[in-house]
Amino acid sequence: MEFSPNNLIFKTTTVLISFLLLGFSVYLFFSGHNSPGGGFIGGLGTAAALVLMYMAYGVKTVSKILPINYRVLTVTGVLIAILSSAGSFLFGQPFLSQTFTYIHLPVLGELELATATLFDLGVYLTVVGVALTIILSIAQDRSSSEENASGKDTNSR
Repeated sequence: MEFSPNNLIFKTTTVLISFLLLGFSVYLFFSGHNSPGGGFIGGLGTAAALVLMYMAYGVKTVSKILPINYRVLTVTGVLIAILSSAGSFLFGQPFLSQTFTYIHLPVLGELELATATLFDLGVYLTVVGVALTIILSIAQDRSSSEENASGKDTNSR
């Protein structure tokens, strides 16, 4: 018989705290090209929110809700960062050069678009992917070693 702790308060507050962490990480991501912040710290905030959800609800439950392969997310982020920074070669500019423009949207008004945001998106996805791959790998190794220690290993006699 497995012991199931009463973690109703933890699960309830996780929803609120994760929502706040995700909102703050999005703010940090978009403020990155004009002030301190950006893809790295925004990715860490998102990873922290996701780790909190994994701790509260378990790997199986969160994996059903968010079926994301974090290794593919890491590779996607690296490719976006490389392609956005190497795109400057198409215009005869040095590597990692950035440019920006302003567009006018009907509801939002004037909006700045910067190529640094694309680079930050690649960094953001890479940080989220690497952080969650490492943490979930450690959690999986730990759970399998605990199963082996409790005698559930079918190979030991």
